[in-house]
Amino acid sequence: MSSASVVTGIGVVAPNGFGTEEYWRATCAGENGIGPVQRFDASDYPATLAGEVPNFEAHQHLPGKLLPQTDHMTRLALVAADWALADAEVDEDAASPLEMGVITASSAGGFEFGQRELQHLWRDGSEYVSAYQSFAWFYAVNTGQISIRNGLKGPSGVLVTDHAGALDALAQARRHLRKRTKLVVSGGVDGSICPWGWAAHQSTGRLSPGTDPATAYLPFDSRAQGHVAAEGGAILIMENADAARARGAHSYGEIAGYAATFDPRPGTGRTPTLTRAIRNALADAKVQPDEIDVVFADAAGIPELDALEADAIEEVFGANAVPVSIPKTMTGRLFAGGAAVDIAAALLSIRDGVIPPTANVRVAPNYALDLTTDGLRRTTVRAALVLARGHGGFNSALVVRATEDTDKER
Repeated sequence: MSSASVVTGIGVVAPNGFGTEEYWRATCAGENGIGPVQRFDASDYPATLAGEVPNFEAHQHLPGKLLPQTDHMTRLALVAADWALADAEVDEDAASPLEMGVITASSAGGFEFGQRELQHLWRDGSEYVSAYQSFAWFYAVNTGQISIRNGLKGPSGVLVTDHAGALDALAQARRHLRKRTKLVVSGGVDGSICPWGWAAHQSTGRLSPGTDPATAYLPFDSRAQGHVAAEGGAILIMENADAARARGAHSYGEIAGYAATFDPRPGTGRTPTLTRAIRNALADAKVQPDEIDVVFADAAGIPELDALEADAIEEVFGANAVPVSIPKTMTGRLFAGGAAVDIAAALLSIRDGVIPPTANVRVAPNYALDLTTDGLRRTTVRAALVLARGHGGFNSALVVRATEDTDKER
């Protein structure tokens, strides 16, 4: 059986588009999904903007019995998984449930559920156990609910590496596909736009205090002052290439290479390791830097972190040598869901022969980056690199590329 892993289905729930094609249309058009927080009154907080998924009414997409036992984030994940499975045209009878699994990422999620349980605690002390237990298992809620809803009994798990999580989840899915597993539902959907979650985000000092949705999140810009928190993400259907081909499934592209590193503790004098992650991912994919057609940057929006990423990209690819796209300037940072959406964007770039724009940013003169600030670029895209970093030192890099099947479908 082939060791290649391909993506056969995509489901996106994002602040500037509810659904894969709506997200992609809005992204290519440069439409912003950032605005004032709507889900609660954030006026007393230093940060008042967020990227919130629009037009989502859970009861229109999910059975009513699921609603009391899930939170907003999990409902978004279930809908994205439904869309991805439908896109992949998965026949649940084509493989044993034990050959199909779920591996997703989470980071900021669970705050809303925990807050709800704590509110029960405040009203009734007997809810203490329930509130306490919510902290222990909320990271696995998305994976468990997707597994149960779709009868998938194969390998399962959840990766918790902050913004890098979705890339790590896809890599773990690829490992299982190289064994006996035929299909894995993977990616990440995240979000914690609720009072408790918002208070936690303020403590990082990384949220932008800006009040203008067009200028609050400006990575690689001299005006950068932090990021805008957001909710949403993408669920991807990954399959063994031979198994997908045997059932006649379409392919968006291959998960071709991956690497992860961890930065040394600040103050040690040791250098950050993002450059090594990039080089190792390219080596795993067996591609040279000049074969990468676009880089989807992590784009922290924090000047010192932006500088580290810009240096890494320049060191590997050369000054202004590769287009760099940041679609998340139109959504905000989606925590563990953000890299999954970037992977979806990379695969759609391959499909449509375009590189999406980077909105509102004016590149600071000290960065030698070819950011797509000039709008949508039409060009052949055969390979893309996606970067993601998590708070505390996580670095992940993942390469997606076109396959022969992808080329036939274009």
